[in-house]
Amino acid sequence: MDNITYRLARYEDLPQVSRLQERYHVDSISAEDKVDGFVTTLFTEEQFKRLITDENGLSVALDGDKLIAYAMAASWQYWSEWPFFQKMIADLPEIEYLGQVATVDNSYQYGPICIDKAYRGSGVLENLFDFSRETMKERYPILLTFVNQANPRSITAHKNKLHLDVLQEFQFNNNDYFTLGFDTQKSVFDF
Repeated sequence: MDNITYRLARYEDLPQVSRLQERYHVDSISAEDKVDGFVTTLFTEEQFKRLITDENGLSVALDGDKLIAYAMAASWQYWSEWPFFQKMIADLPEIEYLGQVATVDNSYQYGPICIDKAYRGSGVLENLFDFSRETMKERYPILLTFVNQANPRSITAHKNKLHLDVLQEFQFNNNDYFTLGFDTQKSVFDF
């Protein structure tokens, strides 16, 4: 795992990002892989391009030339076109974290993160998360994300490996979610 590199995505990475997304999306993932985690939102190439160009928010992990993971991070403005994120934005005033009320100006939405199954448990999660956090910490003191409560592997990873704090529970489209937060001035490796 010594040859894994982390960097911001480029347009030429998008075919590999899309393939990885499709492989682990809740609608296309195999039943045996679903227990190990999945992503719930499908992003188009155009949405990924905007994430790269407008947000500097698509981080990737590569093993040589093979893209093995990606993590998304962006302002609430970027996310506001999706009804799910509109719900999260509306709930921001209810979240107090690090001594302040969350707003569209002091927080951003991190995730989803998607990692090739062959690389899970190898430190890619922690390293990619921390790389992504580094790219956003000057703009936002608060990282927020959500995890579907039907995805126990993701909940465990975010709480135990990444040290995110559970801030609230909410429902959307008959699914239960946790909102989690993290202080962007801290590294995952500080714990």
